[in-house]
Amino acid sequence: MDKTFYITTPIYYVNDRPHLGHASTTVWADVQARYRRLIGQKTFFLTGLDEHGMKVQQAAEKQGVSPQQHCDEMARHFQELWKNLLISNDDFVRTTQERHKILVQKFLTELHQRGAIYKKTYHGWYSKIAEQFVTEKEMVDGKFPAHLGDVIELEEENYFFKMSEHQPWLVKYIQDHPDWIQPENRRNEIMSWLQKPLDDLCISRPRSRLSWGIPVPFDSNYVTYVWVDALVNYISIVGYGSNRLAEFWPADWHLIAKDILTTHAVYWPTMLHALDIEMPRHILAHGFWLKDGQKMSKSLGNVVNPQEYVAKYGADAFRYFLCRELQLSNDSDFTDNRFLQRFNADLANDLGNLANRSLSMIQRYRKGVVPDWGEKTASDDEIVEVARVSLADYHKHMEAIAYHSALEAVWKLISRANRYVDENAPWKLAKDPASSARLDTVLRMLAETTALLSHLIAPFMPTIAGKLEEQLNMKTLPPTLVPTPNFLPASHVIGKPEPLFPRQQVEAR
Repeated sequence: MDKTFYITTPIYYVNDRPHLGHASTTVWADVQARYRRLIGQKTFFLTGLDEHGMKVQQAAEKQGVSPQQHCDEMARHFQELWKNLLISNDDFVRTTQERHKILVQKFLTELHQRGAIYKKTYHGWYSKIAEQFVTEKEMVDGKFPAHLGDVIELEEENYFFKMSEHQPWLVKYIQDHPDWIQPENRRNEIMSWLQKPLDDLCISRPRSRLSWGIPVPFDSNYVTYVWVDALVNYISIVGYGSNRLAEFWPADWHLIAKDILTTHAVYWPTMLHALDIEMPRHILAHGFWLKDGQKMSKSLGNVVNPQEYVAKYGADAFRYFLCRELQLSNDSDFTDNRFLQRFNADLANDLGNLANRSLSMIQRYRKGVVPDWGEKTASDDEIVEVARVSLADYHKHMEAIAYHSALEAVWKLISRANRYVDENAPWKLAKDPASSARLDTVLRMLAETTALLSHLIAPFMPTIAGKLEEQLNMKTLPPTLVPTPNFLPASHVIGKPEPLFPRQQVEAR
């Protein structure tokens, strides 16, 4: 059996409602899952929620509800947003589910049986907000980074995973697989981190301090460290402990934000290596979103609420912006003006205008019937070549999850097609009976180009792609990203053209 293409998001921590970062990573994973399905790959897309840990317990206490009640409420908000963002996940894991708990305990038991876990008293630094022990090597100019919050000295007895034993192997693995961690600057960060000796990983918390967690199977006085619990979801949901795992694992892509790179590129692979489980094939860690050049925070009142943008502009436009603007190597800036400029220029003017005028002219000049090829010129050969190159570049960049570049390839074709309309001026050809054969070719070319574009945008904008396919009357035609030069059958009748994107007002600033 061929392995299913398998892509994951992190499972999101439920101490608060979903935000732009959650939406962005999930949309990126969804786009890849939709793309893989369109090219015919059996695909499994997993997302979900990390529902254990101190911050969840504290958030529930603050609201006067049980941790499970808090998790259930947060799960509702995440699932509602995923529905509105058109997320097509195949499963939604919650770490409070019994199916996950059982396999986390199996994972820990196997590590323990292999002698990879031991118990000791530890005295050191503990970050409350990160819920993890930290070391002085993480200090910058003698201070712990702000993202670690209050760091206190703590002494307690806990269980530890022998992570340090796997450091030489991990360094060599990254060196031998240069594209395993992407982008390159994230890989360099991990390699720099690994220049210093790794400490062993504390994988438990005393129940006396934290009760909201999965019990450690070999000592009921402890619960599992939330990051061990969370990482195991990538294999627990797809058949860990059964023959079913081989259908899915290894994951082709773990999509994450840069702040959890260490857990995915150090903790996770060393635990897998200890159990002789194959590594995930790729880890992609993108940058953060800023708002108008500033870090988002509730105190500044500059938090982007994805639900508000989806309600006002539609999920497709929001998804397009996240894929066109999110940077991998650096942080990205979300501004309302930039969003509206992308909406008006790329979607309303470029794509929307091309589709609407192409189909409207077929209705007007050929009564909605796509004509056969007629008289051809060099401009026809040129647009066919642009389409060929754009399609090749699109596939190359989509497979690498380089969405900005993939969309650039699509927009090169859109731009050339719009120029093709202006150069050939079908409205002038329609007035000259002697130009009827030439008009046939121009209209046919525009119909074929629009059909191709409806496929290319489908992973990014599934609703708009569906509307365009409906206007092209393509429901009876196979969904594919490899259309033939004559994808539309002879005498194909299109539907009624409708504008895809209403222009939005851009406020001057």
